[in-house]
Amino acid sequence: MRFRHPDGSTVHLAYCTNVHPAETLDGVLAQLRDHCEPVRRRLGRDRLGIGLWLAQGAARALATDPAALRGLRDELERRGLEVVTLNGFPYEGFGAEEVKYRVYRPDWSDPERLEYTSALARILTVLLPDDVTEGSISTLPLAWRTAAETGRGLDALRMLGERLDALQELTGRSVRIGLEPEPGCVVETTGDALAPLAAIRHPRIGVCVDTCHLATSFEDPDTALDALTAAGVPIVKSQLSAALHADQPHLPEVRAALAQFAEPRFLHQTRTTTTTGLRGTDDLDEAVAGDALPDATPWRAHFHVPLHADPAPPLTSTLPVLKAALARLAGGPQPLTRHLEVETYTWQALPPELRPRTRDRLVDGIAAELTLARDLLTDLGLKELP
Repeated sequence: MRFRHPDGSTVHLAYCTNVHPAETLDGVLAQLRDHCEPVRRRLGRDRLGIGLWLAQGAARALATDPAALRGLRDELERRGLEVVTLNGFPYEGFGAEEVKYRVYRPDWSDPERLEYTSALARILTVLLPDDVTEGSISTLPLAWRTAAETGRGLDALRMLGERLDALQELTGRSVRIGLEPEPGCVVETTGDALAPLAAIRHPRIGVCVDTCHLATSFEDPDTALDALTAAGVPIVKSQLSAALHADQPHLPEVRAALAQFAEPRFLHQTRTTTTTGLRGTDDLDEAVAGDALPDATPWRAHFHVPLHADPAPPLTSTLPVLKAALARLAGGPQPLTRHLEVETYTWQALPPELRPRTRDRLVDGIAAELTLARDLLTDLGLKELP
């Protein structure tokens, strides 16, 4: 979906396909047929943006087979879909029964991460629509916090910047990379991104602002975005997502409600604020099981809940944080980013009674999220384009 900003520029809205697990090129093509095109039709649009996730196996197949890459582009056009952004955070296995810490491997100290991301950039220059010259890729924020060494990761990102410069010279298309701050990582907050990005100093390498992660770390959107802007850090893209919020985690009924969201597939980092700073656990089950976290102030958990449907009381979502961030990202005199991506990958990790039981129900949910995002953008003065 495309929108005209009052300054005349085009803002792109997509939804991320990591909600539809696929490890192979055939799986990606099936996603387009079974999910992405039906979402477009449900919205009544001639064109729909998707934030494509390509596992390393699919990426390798596309990067080494020009005919296969052209075939994917043709299939996107045939189904009324367009790609301006890729999700390059998960490397593989995102649809496994247990992902947890695996999603942070390989990190940026491993040459495989550089090669994978370089391949994604080459792929994206081919997939971009004819009238679009700039693409974006979100990526792992260096490493999980226990990584022994991050200097090699900074070196790898510098090398990536050089490759992106050469790619633009070759293709005439610019690809930018956004480190995606996430709780528990070396770069946990937008503030944590400032020092490594200053060390890298490359205009094609910036930040992807995920509004669920922003909220989970109790970052104030205005403060965070002001700091990035003041430092000259490019906001390459933003993922529109909402975290789980509990106002009174000391109450047994609140703990019980939170426990329904503790599940075995994904890591749900949980945070609270104290007089001495942020406190947290790596996963939600650790938080609800005992006294690992202080419970005198609200908790937030890294669980991407559907944007259009708050959890049942006594829980809520951090949708207000998303709205505040989006107002700054897209509502000012000029957009701070032109690539927006709805990223709720946890539909099948929701408590059983909330999971979509059929493909059509999932299509309905994704379409409802995109409708909410569209309405927020038009309320900010952007005009939806055909």
